[in-house]
Amino acid sequence: MDAHIQIKVADELLMFLPANRRRAEQRVPAEGTNTLGHIVEALGVPLPEVGGLLADGAPAEPGDRPAPGALIEVAAVPRPQPVPLDPGQDAPRFLLDVHLGTLARRLRLLGLDTAYHNDMDDPALVVQANAERRVLLTQDRGLLRRRALWFGAYVRGAQPDDQLRDLLDRFAPGLRPWTRCTACNGVLAEAAKDEVQDALADGTRRSYDVYGRCVDCGQVYWRGAHGDHLAEIVQDAMRTVAARRAPEPA
Repeated sequence: MDAHIQIKVADELLMFLPANRRRAEQRVPAEGTNTLGHIVEALGVPLPEVGGLLADGAPAEPGDRPAPGALIEVAAVPRPQPVPLDPGQDAPRFLLDVHLGTLARRLRLLGLDTAYHNDMDDPALVVQANAERRVLLTQDRGLLRRRALWFGAYVRGAQPDDQLRDLLDRFAPGLRPWTRCTACNGVLAEAAKDEVQDALADGTRRSYDVYGRCVDCGQVYWRGAHGDHLAEIVQDAMRTVAARRAPEPA
């Protein structure tokens, strides 16, 4: 009997493998005691990025122990990927690690409930993600391997534009642009000019008449010099989500 296991890794997951082993077909020793989850993660693929496992063509679970000679197929998560939502909730809630501050602000710009702390360690992130049922977004593979984490996702891309596009393509969440504070994640409410004028510079007060204010932190917003750039981000996001949600052609 073959004392090895043959593994076929989906193309979308090859990025997680070491450069010298970045090929779809892998052959690993069959030790008999290792679970499928352990074998897959030993290759470098975090389990939250795995959409399904097959063992000799039959559905398998991460806790299963493959027999020597088995053929294991590792699929990527589907896109869009479903996320369990609470009643009345139409979009996932997110929690981002300390390295994704710009992405956090952009998700808030789109109206997505996004928690972010620039000083929270890994165990605390897992606790908050679980307690608030937030999808933990990170580029730390070790964080995604924590067994206690209820739902996590690896953020692809080095630049915020690419990261945002990847997340929207993956989850296709319902968007409500311009409804959240990019600073604290609070909800924005319309504010009359005379209510916020003490917080405005003279030039701003003369140039703009429409304002919003965060109900939590009091931050005041108006369409300023960066308004066109932010509008482009919003429009691109809406297109990305619409394309992912579009039905497949018959």
